[in-house]
Amino acid sequence: MGSYRKALARALLYLGDKLDDLVVLDADTARSTGTIAFAERFRERFFNVGISEQDLVGRAAGMAIAGLRPVAAAFAAFMMRGWEQVRNTIDRDALNVKLVATHAGLSAHVDGSSHQALEDIALMRSLARTSVVVPADEASTFESVVWLVERHRGPAYVRLGRDNAPSIYEDGSFKFRLGGLEVLEDGGDAMILACGPMVGVALEASRILRRRGLRVGVADVYSVKPIARLKIEVLARAQPALVTLEDHRTLGGLGGAVSEVLASAGLGVPLLKLGVPPGVYGSSAPTYSDLLRYLSLDPESVARRVEVWLRERG
Repeated sequence: MGSYRKALARALLYLGDKLDDLVVLDADTARSTGTIAFAERFRERFFNVGISEQDLVGRAAGMAIAGLRPVAAAFAAFMMRGWEQVRNTIDRDALNVKLVATHAGLSAHVDGSSHQALEDIALMRSLARTSVVVPADEASTFESVVWLVERHRGPAYVRLGRDNAPSIYEDGSFKFRLGGLEVLEDGGDAMILACGPMVGVALEASRILRRRGLRVGVADVYSVKPIARLKIEVLARAQPALVTLEDHRTLGGLGGAVSEVLASAGLGVPLLKLGVPPGVYGSSAPTYSDLLRYLSLDPESVARRVEVWLRERG
């Protein structure tokens, strides 16, 4: 498995060499998020605000107003402490701040439910002007961060795991597009729409299902907001059923976003939403794979749940 935070570190070093106005802020987690690499090379452009995510957001907002290009990093669960500041400063004024949240979803498996952000996609995509991007692996993390910092003039939330990054794309093969979607496997019986590390789970589940006689495709929905509305509509018209898969609650996350697309288009395609159910938190586990199995989100469990659902529908 690869590492999202190592990919973030590479992206920030690359950008630091190119952009003199780039500044990076962290909430006392630089060694954990990977921003320590930027801090060591560009000391005068790195700011540790301490364990105060509200200040992290506020200072990043002020730097953007001053004409700098800030990237603010923290653990996803604790970045949400600053949601009010994100809403009232960064989003309301459409400031050019990139919020990079690491250790998102279930990736902080050892630290338990207090560190496992399962609501952040729902919170961030509810904002008016903030884009939400959830890369699947190291290669797409690097390309997404570089594109957003270099080319996107506005607020964005980048949701990253810790070290549980599958290998999906070859280096240089992923081309980021805000509002993009990549079909990785063609379907026939259904299509799984996944984001983040669950793209790798979806691909493994797809292989299991093909051995069982079911053609279930996989699409990487790395841009959750704006979402690839037209492409999802095309997939919905071409497939008998859709499945969403995420390491986030099924309420308000990717599943909610896809549901909204289908409803607004008047498409009645059956949709199975797989993720952490409402009313459930994560848990501490020795490994990420153990935690996925505990929540029935590992490849074998996903394949079984999809197979049962499809066969029940005939």
